Amino acid sequence: MSDVAIYTQPSCPYCSHAKALLESRQIAYEELDVSGDPQVLTEMIERTGGRTFPQIMVGNQAIGGFDDLRSLDSNGELLPLLQTQRGKTDTGGI
Repeated sequence: MSDVAIYTQPSCPYCSHAKALLESRQIAYEELDVSGDPQVLTEMIERTGGRTFPQIMVGNQAIGGFDDLRSLDSNGELLPLLQTQRGKTDTGGI
């Protein structure tokens, strides 16, 4: 299981941008498409408190949407956050 989960819906440009940023940094993620499963949408709201897309989790920490992800990356905080989560879960590679 990946340290990063991203809740998405089809045709969401911010979801595409978030996935592209993660892929450009070679960060594995689990995509959870809420469009076909109301339970996944309920899970997203409960885990993140958010109702917009995407909603991104790093480990058990909700970091918000694409703008928040981009800000963490721009400020050099994304990789250290992932490394911290990796240490907590001991999953191996990012």
